[in-house]
Amino acid sequence: MARVVVTGGAGFLGSHLCRALLARGDQVVCLDNLITGSLANIEDLFGRPGFTYVEHDVSTYVWVPGPVDRVMHFASPASPADFARIPIQILKVGSLGTHNTLGLAKAKGARFFLASTSEVYGDPQVHPQPESYWGHVNPIGPRGVYDEAKRFAEAMTMAYHRYHGLDVRIVRIFNSFGPQMRPDDGRAVSNFIVAALRGEPLSVYGDGSQTRSFTYVEDEIRGFLALLDSDVVTPMNIGNPDEYTIRQLAELVIEVTGSSSEIRYAPLPVDDPAQRRPDISLARRELGWEPTIDVRDGIARTAEWFRSQLTPG
Repeated sequence: MARVVVTGGAGFLGSHLCRALLARGDQVVCLDNLITGSLANIEDLFGRPGFTYVEHDVSTYVWVPGPVDRVMHFASPASPADFARIPIQILKVGSLGTHNTLGLAKAKGARFFLASTSEVYGDPQVHPQPESYWGHVNPIGPRGVYDEAKRFAEAMTMAYHRYHGLDVRIVRIFNSFGPQMRPDDGRAVSNFIVAALRGEPLSVYGDGSQTRSFTYVEDEIRGFLALLDSDVVTPMNIGNPDEYTIRQLAELVIEVTGSSSEIRYAPLPVDDPAQRRPDISLARRELGWEPTIDVRDGIARTAEWFRSQLTPG
């Protein structure tokens, strides 16, 4: 049994992670300021042995009484809709929040786990993207607040590893989806499913030929835990190597939900990556990990959850 601090634990990925850690017998201290997270995501965990929730902004000083074995830093708004809405908070949680949680891990002698992102690759000029690729990022564009915050967080994490000898893990996450996503979070999967269930047009940006790789949350969490328990210190891609165009994704959502919605096209956002697909050779070799839930099945499960959440009519 380990005592694990999960920042952003009331968010989409964080809440699934808290649940998975408890299921394997770990104790969890969940920290979240609820800027994008929700207590509804973790309400089933209150009262469970080993679970503690603390409302806190990790961009300010972080301290947790008692022993801590793992610090898993998942706090950060991660949706395109947030980049313009709360850009300063995103930069602060990636920089100050990472510094503060690294400090907690150092003080406690705990292993530190950073939730980074495929966004560190920017609009990649190498395809698919291996961990050795340094990326192609516009630091002053509207996406830069998230991209550069995560790139800084990786640099800070490795600095603590090299200078302080801190035991660290870094995961680069590729377009995760599943239950407990925010209906209005601006990501393609949630946008499309909600619109399809409501019979509204699905908005595809550009001509829809840009590609992404979508990983169902259950596979993603399994990859996180495998990396957490491994000896790999350098960044690792955890994502689905199956690549879809955004138009293909929209068509799949309409088909799976049985919706009568149409596809409409809108201008392409600034710096929107043309393609994104992980090279998961490292994860396969070091963790024996690869996704097992295909996108169609994941979409069906996610749509069912959204259907249960949306107000009838």
